[in-house]
Amino acid sequence: MSTLTLTLGRPTLADTVFSRSLATDITLVSAGAALTAVMAQIAVPLYPVPITGQTLAVLLVGSTLGATRGALSMVLYALLGVVGLPVFSEASSGFGVLAGTTGGYIIGFIFAAGFTGWLAQRDWDKKFLGAAVSFLGGTVVTFVFGLTWLALVTGGTLEQVIGWGLTPFIIGGLIKAGIAAAIIPSTWKFANAIERKRGEK
Repeated sequence: MSTLTLTLGRPTLADTVFSRSLATDITLVSAGAALTAVMAQIAVPLYPVPITGQTLAVLLVGSTLGATRGALSMVLYALLGVVGLPVFSEASSGFGVLAGTTGGYIIGFIFAAGFTGWLAQRDWDKKFLGAAVSFLGGTVVTFVFGLTWLALVTGGTLEQVIGWGLTPFIIGGLIKAGIAAAIIPSTWKFANAIERKRGEK
């Protein structure tokens, strides 16, 4: 008999640790949103877009949970902020944040987590190189949405938008992708070792 679950397709890192069930999926989606909210508070204020730890959380959540749960986790994160919980950067909240200069990045998180999770379900996250490419791809997705929205909101020129919303984040984005690419494959090895020990018992 099949178990009701929010996720479809191949198992992810989370599925090697937890059995698939609706209750587990809801918990994992909520935990992903909570992690993103916490990482959002690690911020360096810049105008008009601050540097935060959100994008690292998005990459980790997407890769760990897979496409469906990763995207749902970011949808939940966005909704919590819109209804008034201080989960956005610098403990901000409200629809005004989503409609403002950082709104495109928040929407981009949904698609970035989904994309990274989709690649993870095809084993891109099990080796450092594949994980690095996957996470760089997820970062690019976030910036495509973020920069497009930033241009619409500010009416700035292409040069201004790139200067505001991309250039200050390039090095940090590469570092975050590298950190995620080191964490996830290592965690896979640890999880697989635990699975092997269980099978030997």
